[in-house]
Amino acid sequence: MPKSAGRSGASHAMTVNETVIAMIRPKPDLDLVAGEPAEALVAAQAAVDTHNGIGTITSYATEVALPSTGTWKNPGVGGAWADIVLVAPEAGLPLLFIEADNCTEEAPVIAAKFDKYMRHFHRRAKDTDGQEKPMWRTRWSAPDPRWGDASHPPVLLVFHQVGKRSALKQMERVADLTREHWQGQWAEGGFRVYNGKMPIVATTLELLREHGPAGPVFWRFGREGYQNLWDAIGNPRRDAFLARRADDARRHQAQEAAEREAQRPACGDCGQKFTDDRWKASLAVEWDHGDSHPHLCDGCKYRALEAEQQARLDERERQGTEAAHADQKAGGWFSRFRT
Repeated sequence: MPKSAGRSGASHAMTVNETVIAMIRPKPDLDLVAGEPAEALVAAQAAVDTHNGIGTITSYATEVALPSTGTWKNPGVGGAWADIVLVAPEAGLPLLFIEADNCTEEAPVIAAKFDKYMRHFHRRAKDTDGQEKPMWRTRWSAPDPRWGDASHPPVLLVFHQVGKRSALKQMERVADLTREHWQGQWAEGGFRVYNGKMPIVATTLELLREHGPAGPVFWRFGREGYQNLWDAIGNPRRDAFLARRADDARRHQAQEAAEREAQRPACGDCGQKFTDDRWKASLAVEWDHGDSHPHLCDGCKYRALEAEQQARLDERERQGTEAAHADQKAGGWFSRFRT
């Protein structure tokens, strides 16, 4: 922080501090304000009742090098330096870069930072496992899918209305100058896809202080209106489309299953519905012969086959008995003739 203050002025370092505090939104301990004036108690209770912030002081790092050349410890000239890096996977923000501006810099100067960000995001390096991957992933991790469908980590711009330039005009101007880095393509589902892009989101320190990350105060470049931080860096329209498509697929599958179930045959003897295997077997044709009992379930078919086999055995036994009686009768006539 002293290095930052010495390089760009203490006002910028203080804005960085205020941005971190506005993101964390620390809650007062009501026990410690007991006995204070009523106004203090009301203010403390109001702070407790507001939306929670993100992370703790240890979730944030300041003045972090994002080298396009050189190493993490010895970055080359021309790389980006992130004012703030937030790592809070427990809050659904595995990685967020934050830039603070006092509305004193020219918009092209701010936009040039995103060229440096993109150069870093495109840089690849070998990790400890010997695999080559984006250099930033050797230091931070982020689960897939990432920020909707964007390929690169998001960057939040926080404008503090200290300088003479209008914060809103700065947002619009920076958005125009950085379009190549954030603009997505329309998909048939009514949403944009951001493959190969970085989400760039902007707000003001005043709005961030008042509403926090959960408030609808973040403008994603290229979109209309304001969203909370998670929706702004994500792709809620795409998520909603995919959810609808998944629901449609489930309904279609359920309808097909219901229609199939309505066609499922029942045993002509016991009335039990066929299993899938029995249904398939009842329709199979082998060696030009179909199922011997296509209208019976496995159990009834087994009993029918047993009964048929027993009937054949009984028939053979009956025929054998009759043949024996015939032989005995024939033997008796021959015996009389000889006599």
